[in-house]
Amino acid sequence: MIHRSRHLQALRTALSLFPVVAMLGARQVGKTTLAREMAKEWTEPAHHFDLQDPEDQARLSDASFVLRRLTGLVVLDEIQLRPDLFPLLRVLADRADTPARFLLLGSAAPELLRNTAESLAGRVVFHELEGLMLDELPSPMLDARWLRGGFPRSLLAPSDAASRAWRESFIRTYLERDLPQLGINLPALTLRRFWTMLAHYHAQTWNGSELARALGVSDKTVARYLDILEGTFMTWRLRPWHGNQGKREVKAPKVYLSDTGLLHSLLGIAAEHDLLAHPKCGASWEGLAVREIMHKIGAGRDEAHFWGLHSGAELDLLIERQGQRLGFEVKLTRSPKATPSMRSAQQALGLTHLYVLCHGDGPIAPLADGISALPLQSLSTLHADSAFEALLTASWR
Repeated sequence: MIHRSRHLQALRTALSLFPVVAMLGARQVGKTTLAREMAKEWTEPAHHFDLQDPEDQARLSDASFVLRRLTGLVVLDEIQLRPDLFPLLRVLADRADTPARFLLLGSAAPELLRNTAESLAGRVVFHELEGLMLDELPSPMLDARWLRGGFPRSLLAPSDAASRAWRESFIRTYLERDLPQLGINLPALTLRRFWTMLAHYHAQTWNGSELARALGVSDKTVARYLDILEGTFMTWRLRPWHGNQGKREVKAPKVYLSDTGLLHSLLGIAAEHDLLAHPKCGASWEGLAVREIMHKIGAGRDEAHFWGLHSGAELDLLIERQGQRLGFEVKLTRSPKATPSMRSAQQALGLTHLYVLCHGDGPIAPLADGISALPLQSLSTLHADSAFEALLTASWR
């Protein structure tokens, strides 16, 4: 089993400060496994309720009677199936002696967990769990992680064929069972068609009108489809950076599928040679690299942007903290070069440094003044004396 120590430490800290912690992420991303690891090291009693299990559902038929009596750690798995529990959890969280801490596991974002924020405001902290990241894996697994995605059962499957079969089953179950359980009643074929079309727009700016015309629906309808996929952690948006009002900057967000394995399944990519020959290969690599760098830095989505001008200059990722700006450009190559577009972004945005995320491993290498190559595989093994790590340690942490 892969030990996800970074997330465990985050949960420990959150549970020490808040009576309720909600760990949210896509189904099958590893939330239950991580909760069980947390329960094993808990010094007090731990209780686990799976709200998809009929037996646990029966146990919680009188939830107030059952939960009020419990002490220690109480785990409520698939909490989105019981939004009626949130008012009760507010009452239990407000008890003076705090006899129990509650760890909620959910497969929907707070916006889809009806009344969560209102019921538990000030009492809950959210922790998002993504798929397995490169710093949680042995170094030779970069290409497997890229092809198969980060869901543990997909990534660790015995073969590419088994991995792809698991992902196809996941997509069907998500569309036919998971969404209806959330009260989202849309034809599975319609949403799969939209999801597949969105895969072809992966890493591009959102153009709802174009997708609406292709599907024969309204702009408002495709926006709702996108909100549903994002609210269940299947997609995410990277906001544009607006700085210079005198230039025609791109205003629409970029849209990414959250998992490269699901992206490849929707695109019909079965193996590595198919991926390398596919027109979306570079866009797929960009999605992986952008999420990895955000994970490494610990950048929230409010700190991460892309930048682009209608004239063509662009930057794949801009992260700003404490008055400093780091830029990241993604290139699927082992031998990147500084380009005029990079220099334009460097000058226009006043970057502290610009890194070119490339394939392979090895040390950070200078390409030009203020521009360096950063192999993606090296993110998990950077030493504290590297320029990248030193900047983060000195200024950002």
